[in-house]
Amino acid sequence: MARFSRPSTPRLLYTLYTSPSKTVQSPSPSPSPSPSPASSLLLGYFHLRQFSSGNLARAKEDKEPWWKDSMDKLRNIGISAHIDSGKTTLTERVLFYTGKIHEIHEVRGRDGVGAKMDSMDLEREKGITIQSAATYCTWNGYQVNIIDTPGHVDFTIEVERALRVLDGAILVLCSVGGVQSQSITVDRQMRRYEVPRLAFINKLDRMGADPWKVLNQARAKLRHHSAAMQVPIGLEEDFKGLVDLVQMKALYFHGSSGEKIVIEEVPADMEALVTEKRRELIEVVSEVDDKLAEAFLADEPISSTDLEEAVRRATIAQKFIPVFMGSAFKNKGVQPLLNAVLSYLPCPIEVSNYALDQTKNEEKVALGGTPDGPLVALAFKLEEGRFGQLTYLRIYEGVIRKGDFIFNINTGKKIKVPRLVRMHSDEMEDIQEAHAGQIVAVFGVDCASGDTFTDGSVKYTMTSMNVPEPVMSLAVQPVSKDSGGQFSKALNRFQKEDPTFRVGLDPESGQTIISGMGELHLDIYVERIRREYKVDATVGKPRVNFRETVTQRAEFDYLHKKQSGGQGQYGRVCGYVEPLPAGSPTKFEFENMIVGQAIPSNFIPAIEKGFKEAANSGSLIGHPVEHVHVVLTDGAAHAVDSSELAFKLAAIYAFRKCYTAAKPVILEPVMLVELKVPMEFQGTVAGDINKRKGVIIGNDQEGDDSVITAHVPLNNMFGYSTALRSMTQGKGEFTMEYKEHSPVSHDVQTQLINNYKGTHAAE
Repeated sequence: MARFSRPSTPRLLYTLYTSPSKTVQSPSPSPSPSPSPASSLLLGYFHLRQFSSGNLARAKEDKEPWWKDSMDKLRNIGISAHIDSGKTTLTERVLFYTGKIHEIHEVRGRDGVGAKMDSMDLEREKGITIQSAATYCTWNGYQVNIIDTPGHVDFTIEVERALRVLDGAILVLCSVGGVQSQSITVDRQMRRYEVPRLAFINKLDRMGADPWKVLNQARAKLRHHSAAMQVPIGLEEDFKGLVDLVQMKALYFHGSSGEKIVIEEVPADMEALVTEKRRELIEVVSEVDDKLAEAFLADEPISSTDLEEAVRRATIAQKFIPVFMGSAFKNKGVQPLLNAVLSYLPCPIEVSNYALDQTKNEEKVALGGTPDGPLVALAFKLEEGRFGQLTYLRIYEGVIRKGDFIFNINTGKKIKVPRLVRMHSDEMEDIQEAHAGQIVAVFGVDCASGDTFTDGSVKYTMTSMNVPEPVMSLAVQPVSKDSGGQFSKALNRFQKEDPTFRVGLDPESGQTIISGMGELHLDIYVERIRREYKVDATVGKPRVNFRETVTQRAEFDYLHKKQSGGQGQYGRVCGYVEPLPAGSPTKFEFENMIVGQAIPSNFIPAIEKGFKEAANSGSLIGHPVEHVHVVLTDGAAHAVDSSELAFKLAAIYAFRKCYTAAKPVILEPVMLVELKVPMEFQGTVAGDINKRKGVIIGNDQEGDDSVITAHVPLNNMFGYSTALRSMTQGKGEFTMEYKEHSPVSHDVQTQLINNYKGTHAAE
C-alpha cells in the first residue's frame, strides 16, 4: 500500500519524461490527436493516483477525511502588478491553456472582443482593468481559482480585497519597467495579508528586457529574499524558451499559441551560466530552509525533488519568493508558471486564517479551514448583476449549500441561499454546494462588503480589510430633474460595491459630493452613471479633502446656561485639548479624568458626542479636525436643569472657544508621485515639480530615462497629465498615490482661510 501513497508535493508536469527530447501537449482547448507517449504516461500517472486514492480511501477511512484530496488539489491565487505589466494578458493565456476559453483575445481588443477578464465596456475601451474579476480553471487535476486585479492605484481597494481572501499570489513584474511604484504598493498589500507569492518577470520579448536587473531591483526595493527558478534562452526578439533550474531541462514553446512544450537538454553554451544560477538558487533557499542547508553544507548532491520540496516549504513560510520568467503575449513560460502554482503555493489548509469570536470579546480563533467545521464565509466583494446583488464569498470553513439558511453575524439576519454560482469573469455556473477553500457567489443576499456569514452555530467575524481614506472630491448633479431617482440609485450601488467611494451632501451648497482615490477613479464612476443608468451628470471642480488639526495645548472652561421658563439648561465642562502624539492610530481621543461626581457619569457620553460633533468641522475652513486629544478634568451639574443636551452643547461651544488658542493648522493630502521621463526633459519636469511646491526625494537613471520620485500636494496636481505630456512631447508618464496629510505653508493657509470666508460672506 505504501508505494501508492500520494507524493507530498505535486510534481511539475515535466518531471515524468526521461528521453532527451519530448513534446508535451498541454491540456488544449482544441481536440488533440492521439496522445504522445509522454502524455499517455501522464494520464497513466493520474489514473494510478485516482485508483490508488480510491483503494486508499477505503483503507484510510478512519485516518483521512473525504475532503483531504479535494482540498490538496485546490489553489486560490491572485494576479497583481503595476499598470501595464501584463496581468490580464497572463490570465487570458492561463484560461486558454487550461481549456477554459478557446481563443486568445488581446486586452485592447482590436477585434472588438477584448480580454475575457475585462468584461466591462469601459475596460475594453481604455485597455485597463477597473474591477477585479474572478474565474476558475483546472490544470493537471487541480482546481485553480484566479482573481485578476487592477493595476491602477485609484482602484487599490480591488487589489486589497482580493488579497484579503487569497491563499497565494503571483506578482507580475515587467522585464523593462522593473519594480515600479505600484509594484511596491501591491507587494506591501501582499505582505500585510501575509500572502505567499511567486514573482513572474513578464515581457522578455520586449526591447531592453533585462530579467537580472529586475531580480536585483526586487531584492533591493521590495526586500525580497528571492532567486531565479529559470534562465531565459535568448532575450528580446531572440527569446526562444527557458531552462528550468530545478529539473535542469530546456523548455521550448511550439505551436500557434505556444501550447506544445518541447523538453530538451540544456544548450551547451549555457551550461556554465545555468550551473551558476542553480547554485545561487540552492544557496538562497538554504539560508531559510534548514533541511536543504544541511545537505548543502555537507556537500551532498541535491536532487530536483529535494530542491522542489525546500522551495515549497520556504515559499509557504513566506521566507522565499521564487522568480519565474516568460512572455505572456508571446505565449512563452505560462505553463511552467501554472505548474509552479501547484507545486509551490499553498492549498487552503496550509494557510492560517483567524476569526474573532463575538461571544468571547473578539478573542482570536484559529480556523481549521476544513469542510468538517461550522460554516464561516466572508463577503469580500459585491456587484450589481442582472438578477440583483451578486455577493462574492470566500468560504473559510464548513460547507454551504443552495437552500441552506445562513446567518449574517454583522447584522444578525437569517438568510436563505437562493442561488449559488461559480464565476467565470461575467459568466456564471450554477452549483449545488461549495466547501471550505472555495470562492463562490450568491444571489439575492442583502449584505455589505466585509460581512461574515455562519451557519448559526458560532458567532465568528473575520477581520476586516484595510480601507484607505478618499483623497479627492467632486460635486455632481444630474442634468435633468427627472433622473434624480436613477442618479441616487447609481450612487447607492457604487457606494455599496466600493468602500473607497463615498457620497455626501455639502451642508452649505446642498450639492452631492462624491469622494474617491483620484481623478481617474471619480471619472470612471461619472462615466458609469452615464452608461449604466443613462443619467447625464454635470461635474463641478475637483475638491481636495483638507483636514485641520491643533498644534498646542489649550484649556477650556465653559458654562452653558439657559433659562426660558420651565426646565432650563445647565452644564459646565473644564479641561483641555492637545494634539495626539505623532503616529497615533486614532484621529480623535476623548479622556474623562474627573475624580468624584462633579458631573454625573450618565452625562459623560453626551459630552464625548458633543466634542466629536464639534471636531467634524473646524473653524478655519470648515473641514474635519484630526489628531486631537480632548481631556475632561472638571465640571458642574445642576440637580434639575442639567440634561444630555445641555452637556452636549456645552462641549460643542467649549471646543469652538478654545480651538483658536490651540494654534490650529490646515493639513492637505500629499501624494507620492513617481515620474518616468526621457533624460532630456529632466530639468524642465523637476522645475515644474518645484513650482507645484513638490519636494523631490529621489532621482534615478534607468537606461535613457530619468525616474523622479517626489512628494507633491494633491491640490497642485490637477490636470498634471496634460502638463506632463506637453513638457515631454508625450513621452513622460507618472503614477501617483496618497502618502499622508501634512501641514500647508503659512501663505497657503491664509489664502485658504480667506477663500473660505469669502464664499461664506457671499452666501
